[in-house]
Amino acid sequence: MALDRSLVGRIGTPDAPRQLFASTPAQRVALARQQFFEEGVRPSGLVGEAVIQSWMRCSRTHTDRQRIVPFDPVTPSRLHATLARNRQLLDVARQELGQMEHSLAGTDCRVILTDREGVVVHVTQHPAAAHQPVLRKTARVGVNIAERVVGTTAPGIVASTGQACTVDGAEHYFDVLCHMQCAAAPIRDVTGQLAGVLDLTVEARRFGFDAASMVSLYATTIENRLLQAQSRDHLILRFQASPTLLGTPLEALAGISPDGTIAWLNNAGARLLGRLPEAADERDVEFLLGHDLASLLRLGRREAAQPLRLASGLGVWVQAQLKGGADGADFRHAVAMPGETPPLAIERHDAMPVTQASEHAAGEEAAPHAETLREHSRKLIEETLAAHGGNVSQAARQLRVSRGTLYRRLRGWREDAATD
Repeated sequence: MALDRSLVGRIGTPDAPRQLFASTPAQRVALARQQFFEEGVRPSGLVGEAVIQSWMRCSRTHTDRQRIVPFDPVTPSRLHATLARNRQLLDVARQELGQMEHSLAGTDCRVILTDREGVVVHVTQHPAAAHQPVLRKTARVGVNIAERVVGTTAPGIVASTGQACTVDGAEHYFDVLCHMQCAAAPIRDVTGQLAGVLDLTVEARRFGFDAASMVSLYATTIENRLLQAQSRDHLILRFQASPTLLGTPLEALAGISPDGTIAWLNNAGARLLGRLPEAADERDVEFLLGHDLASLLRLGRREAAQPLRLASGLGVWVQAQLKGGADGADFRHAVAMPGETPPLAIERHDAMPVTQASEHAAGEEAAPHAETLREHSRKLIEETLAAHGGNVSQAARQLRVSRGTLYRRLRGWREDAATD
């Protein structure tokens, strides 16, 4: 491969033979830029694939890499709408943003939080020094730092790909950003969509610490807070192989819907259980966790973490919290078949004072015999299954129970029939 003579000369030292390969990060990036922008060659191995893909996207929209980048804020009306739209994100992030800024107070680093569109909704507030001309323009709420506006940056790549990354010096697309270093990580919501990007940026110097790990840690904590804040009608499970990890950024989280399916998992949860299936009717909690909704709900009555064996055989420690919305989510229909006393109702009856329990029992004397209720339940299930051509998922949805509950009931009937 032919290399520009001036570049080879820069790579070698005055007294050493000219080298064909770069040895320092700055030399590798310089060689990568020459291969990509001047020779049209993909510089694989010299810079990360995320940076190469960003350069490719930027090349289609930004032809002049030497031009001055416009760090213009959005209009006041759009800024007001952006801040209002991201109020929940800002609220749950406030504590972590404050902790980060306190830790970084002795550095020139800026903590930047953008929305999913790349608009800055929070930035560390302290004056930029004379050697930080770019931060003077960018470190403002309302400035749009999306990739389509300012080219390759860490928050721009994260917004485009959803993956954490760092961008160092000349890895930035525009020359004016060649003295910047940034590390960013995504924050996702309960739908799995990008909610925002947390970024650390410094100008004219190195971080001096592992910025990627720091920003990833805090982004995870903010994301976990956001997931729980948005779960108004879910049973939230905290679990990990060690109980000491519960309540930390390393804890696994899962949101369980009243229909007995897993609505969302955080990244730690996905690593323990595997990624959720795309189809909602394939997210049955009993199939994925190995326990029905009734047993998981009972965990919510205990403050201390409890041991649990997952469907995979992995032992974990679990805490459960039932969060209800304004109208209150009713989980009872998901843990009892129609016509039967819900398990939670039985538990409440056991916990009643003696006088209330006596009154409750007196009111139940006129209720149908338990055997009649079971027969009614079985008839209803069989009729519903027949109406849906034996499709258990569709029948479970109509009966408003989980597939696991229905499968368990059918399996019990088969076992009873085999023993008769």
